Amino acid sequence: MLVEAAAETLDMAIAAERSGADRLELCANLDDGGTTPSPGLIRAAKSRIIIPVFVLIRPRAGGFVYSEDEIDVMKRDVEFARSEGADGIVTGALDDKGGVDVATTRALIDAAGPLPVTFHRAFDSASDLSTALEVLIDAGVTRVLTSGAAGTAIEGAAAIARLVNQAKGRIIIVAGGGIREHNAREVIARTGVTEIHARMIDGARMRALVLTTQ
Repeated sequence: MLVEAAAETLDMAIAAERSGADRLELCANLDDGGTTPSPGLIRAAKSRIIIPVFVLIRPRAGGFVYSEDEIDVMKRDVEFARSEGADGIVTGALDDKGGVDVATTRALIDAAGPLPVTFHRAFDSASDLSTALEVLIDAGVTRVLTSGAAGTAIEGAAAIARLVNQAKGRIIIVAGGGIREHNAREVIARTGVTEIHARMIDGARMRALVLTTQ
């Protein structure tokens, strides 16, 4: 079981690694759902962190329908993260009809080059999860982070399980949303995921979460 920790400061990132997290999602403004971290934080994290560092690319809080100017910023941010040695990109964009913005997704994948791309929880705002999943597979996305369109992964466990079954190994489904040490085993058992995502709160809780998955 792979545990990904979302961290918004260098101290949190270091603590997540020391607590046994397998991968880091580096971001800012987690209280607003996460936005792109600063260049300095990306550079500092890559200089101090050994585990893979995936960088969140999201220009602002709010919805996931972006203007051309915002998309340009996102592509530039992807290119910068890649130049700084990021191990993966986490991003997502929808169109105004509630579907995956295919053109933007493909453009961001192109900007990422060889780096794996995770489509973040914008996925949970899509009008049809099953259709959106097939679109992302076709576009070349590596992972999808989802709570099954519910408030938490526990509440959306049945939907996540359906997505895992639909994916059939063609894309990795990452469960996220309120996953903590007290419910991680249940989420894993009910969904069949091989990767989970949790916000880094403190070292003790991350360590406890990691231990429950072993």
